[in-house]
Amino acid sequence: MDERCEWTRDDIKYMKEAVRQAKKAGSKEEVPIGCVIVHEDKIIARGYNKRNMQGSTLAHAELLAIGKASRKLGDWRLEGCTMYVTLEPCPMCAGAIVQARIPKVVIGAMNPKAGCAGSILNILEERRFNHQAQIYIGLLEEECQNLMKDFFRHLRKKKKA
Repeated sequence: MDERCEWTRDDIKYMKEAVRQAKKAGSKEEVPIGCVIVHEDKIIARGYNKRNMQGSTLAHAELLAIGKASRKLGDWRLEGCTMYVTLEPCPMCAGAIVQARIPKVVIGAMNPKAGCAGSILNILEERRFNHQAQIYIGLLEEECQNLMKDFFRHLRKKKKA
């Protein structure tokens, strides 16, 4: 796992778009997680959490973006793509990333309670699977962490009121 690296302007631009997607989720009282998928230096798919809106466990930002990217490319294999996601993927999303053959995943903040790109498990780099993804961590980390902290702080205040 490559914990830290030098970020390019494009990396920052793509993660900022993932942050914008996360903010959309937060504005709809969804957990603020956003994702974009890039192919040949263009964003081909965007996603943000919609679990409450869709009433579905499957409506995670990463899964929604993977579905859009697959439709855009006309293939379930996303071998030439990079995923930018604001929070470390859960086991379900990490499994989908492996199945979609996405070779590179850039993560804003880690998720010590449910993350499967190194926090609890590392599904993305598990050598026993037929595909692994390179993981890059910490792009816009503080901003991504603050989105989550602010969201849950707001929820706690709302529950008290």
